[in-house]
Amino acid sequence: MNPARGEVPLMIDGDRRTLCLTLGALAEIEAGLGCDGFAALGMQLKQLTAADLVLVVQALLKGGEGVSADLSGARIDPADAARAVADCFEAAL
Repeated sequence: MNPARGEVPLMIDGDRRTLCLTLGALAEIEAGLGCDGFAALGMQLKQLTAADLVLVVQALLKGGEGVSADLSGARIDPADAARAVADCFEAAL
């Protein structure tokens, strides 16, 4: 875990995983949510659906660990996931 890089922990299936907002993760999130720029992304992040939250966590996990993961059946506390997402954006921007 490297806080200087903006890495944030999140428990997924009982394992501590690393999320990080990289440029690639940001582009993946924008594309996945259908956003055109930061302003639209900011608005979309304020009203995420559960499916959107999974998409964002998957992108941040790829940014943090460099791996793609199917989180559709994973055990993740939604409040912890939302907090980790917010922390990633705050640490990076």
